[in-house]
Amino acid sequence: MDSRRFGKYIVEREVLDEQRLEEITQRKTYSDNQSSLTERLKDSLRCTVPKLKHSIMSSLPVLYWLPKYSVWDYGMPDLISGISVGIMHLPQGLAYAMLASVPPVFGLYSSLYPALIYFFFGTSRHISIGTFTVLSIMVGSVTERLAPDVNFLIQNGTNVTAEVNITARDSYRVQVAVATTVLGGLIQVALGLVKFGFVGTYLSEPLVRAYTTAASAHAVVAQLKYIFGVSPTRFSGPFSMVYTLKDVCSLLPHTHLPTLVVSAVSMVLLIAAKELNSFISPKLPVPIPVELITIVAGTLISAYSHLNRNYTISVVGEIPSGLSPPSVPDASLFGEVIGDAFALAMVGYAISISLGKTFALKHGYKVDSNQELVALGLSNAVGGFFQCFSVCSSMSRSLIQETTGGKTQMAAVASSLIVLVTILKLGPLFQELPKAVLAAIVFVNLKGMFKQHSDIVTLWKRSKIDLMVWLVTWVSTLLLNLDLGLAASILFALLTVIFRTQMPTYSVLGNVPGTELYVDMETHREARDVPGVTIFRSSATVYFANADLYIEALKEKSGLDISKMIIYKKRQEAKQRRRERRAERRAKRQAKKERRVAHRAAKHLSGAPVFSVEEEAGSWRNTCVDGDVTDRDVTDREQQGCTERENGTVFIIPTTPRTPDRWEYLKGGEPDCTSLGSISELQEGDTTTLDSSSDDTLSRDLDSSSDDTLSRDLERISLGSLGKWSWDIHSIIIDLSTANFIDIVAIKTIRNIIHDFSEIDVDIYIAGCQAPVVEQLELGDFFSETITKRSLFVSVHDAVLYCLNHRGATSIPRYEPSVDTYDGTKL
Repeated sequence: MDSRRFGKYIVEREVLDEQRLEEITQRKTYSDNQSSLTERLKDSLRCTVPKLKHSIMSSLPVLYWLPKYSVWDYGMPDLISGISVGIMHLPQGLAYAMLASVPPVFGLYSSLYPALIYFFFGTSRHISIGTFTVLSIMVGSVTERLAPDVNFLIQNGTNVTAEVNITARDSYRVQVAVATTVLGGLIQVALGLVKFGFVGTYLSEPLVRAYTTAASAHAVVAQLKYIFGVSPTRFSGPFSMVYTLKDVCSLLPHTHLPTLVVSAVSMVLLIAAKELNSFISPKLPVPIPVELITIVAGTLISAYSHLNRNYTISVVGEIPSGLSPPSVPDASLFGEVIGDAFALAMVGYAISISLGKTFALKHGYKVDSNQELVALGLSNAVGGFFQCFSVCSSMSRSLIQETTGGKTQMAAVASSLIVLVTILKLGPLFQELPKAVLAAIVFVNLKGMFKQHSDIVTLWKRSKIDLMVWLVTWVSTLLLNLDLGLAASILFALLTVIFRTQMPTYSVLGNVPGTELYVDMETHREARDVPGVTIFRSSATVYFANADLYIEALKEKSGLDISKMIIYKKRQEAKQRRRERRAERRAKRQAKKERRVAHRAAKHLSGAPVFSVEEEAGSWRNTCVDGDVTDRDVTDREQQGCTERENGTVFIIPTTPRTPDRWEYLKGGEPDCTSLGSISELQEGDTTTLDSSSDDTLSRDLDSSSDDTLSRDLERISLGSLGKWSWDIHSIIIDLSTANFIDIVAIKTIRNIIHDFSEIDVDIYIAGCQAPVVEQLELGDFFSETITKRSLFVSVHDAVLYCLNHRGATSIPRYEPSVDTYDGTKL
């Protein structure tokens, strides 16, 4: 690529370590950045007019936008949008109440009160609060588990009939639904008040889409009894959907044909009308209310044909007109539904905040996640006192509200008026509506969720881990029911995050020629290694869960099995000490023997004052022979030792001032005694002999003062079982630019790495630490007399330049661009 497209630049500055950077930038201390707890408490309790105004505005967002509301600009679009959404509320409220296993009128209540509450507290301008498929089926699983039909069989004296007391059953199911809804709302409010709005981020998009897809399957199974006109046994708990589906299949021979015909005709008409609506909707100002037309047509046909009386087709039944007074939920049920309430709170919030942020991004405004959690919680909690079941935003209604021109939540007020009029005046008109028509509406509206199965193909191409999250969520929700399935899905999703941090990508970086950039050498052909330096980087933060793996990866990438090398070094040091002690003892014995010989010779000379020349020469020759025998004995033993270990391995520990701890294994060819003798006389080092069975040894460059003969006889070999070792490495740079935090375990791990590698004379440098990581290192007592901020560098390139200069490198990578300026300004 032509470099002139972006230009070039040159930066001329000194090599910066962390201490020098703090001196230049005058970094603030931790106490400067963080006020004391007392000051923060005083500031939170201090009340000022701007602070009070901000608190009220943030708690009641309607006070912010309502005074600025323009009737001329927003009035008509909001009215048209509200009427369209209100018309959709009617069939969906009636149909989704059946999913929640409560009378249809309570679906209308759930479409009225929560939307009005959200009008005051919500921050999204386009989402439509009301009944939703997934939440309705979740509520239905709770109500049917705690209020099954078998608990409400009519008793005639001592006999129990198969007839169910529907009034008592529905009344108790409403209590269960209300208790679950209120508790879920209180959970949402509590989480919002403690600023826990981010909890919804733990429900990733693949998880939510898979969960709603599996929940739609539960909704389909729940509606089969209305489609086929059968009465299967309702199961609860794990594998309940499988058992219910099996029971429905066994009852298919007993299908009520008139009900099946109504269901089939309704589905065909709905599908055809929706396809036609999607085709011509761009040419229409508002979409055709297909569901409402179907309900009206079904009610008229049923009423004039007397389908319930003539063909025993099940109908909605009595719908009371008017609003019911508020009532306090049964708190004794809270303990039995707390798990379901928490699941409802999380799923409802995740769906609402995802839709709200989508519309906010599209239209350029901000949605407060914590306030959304409070608003949704109040909608559920307050609505529960008016016999509403759990609600959240609906994708279909929200899209209608946005596409028909809705600008604010005034559209929700208009839709609530439509629902209110229906409850007060039009409710009794729908008493003859067949339940099969409502079931058909549910079936057709689930088409979009069933299309989400195509996510499998998309995720297979993009991310296998997200695909695993999708599949595990889908399977667990289908088999374990909605509450346990959600818990298992969240747990698995968190495990994938932990797994990815425990198994990150470890890489050795190389320099891009002509730049200060460093990239993975395994994935970039043009990357060049830095002489004598290994640059190690992990793609994840180092913390307690992956600290041990981090060390193992560092050993593997650097080629230094430091643990075994230190063990061998300690062994050789112990052998060296034992050898020195033996040599010292031999020297003492030799000195003692020489003193005895000298004493004997002196005594012999003093006892014979007169000798001839021949006798004196013979005596002196005998004395010299005795002395020579002693020296020859030592020499013979040394020669014998050389012969016995001529195929052994020599271990040299030089003690030069430059490298006091440098040590090396050297494999001997056939060293002669002269060579070994010359080595033993060197002041810089000493020699010892390893077991000849040792196949793998350490090697390093010999000191310049080593004998040339020994250099020819000794050959460098690899460690073998001890791990690969390249003596060209004198420095390791640990790149922590990917770390956003560091814990106590990671601090100890890095400190141990520095200490262990110093044992073999390899320097450790740290580069790229962010400011919070440096602060955590300070708080964790990482720095000491031997480990200072001088070993922390602002970038990898700074560390490379320093360590190469420090260790006397022959070649240093330099950045020398041909263009010295960028946009005419020298950097």
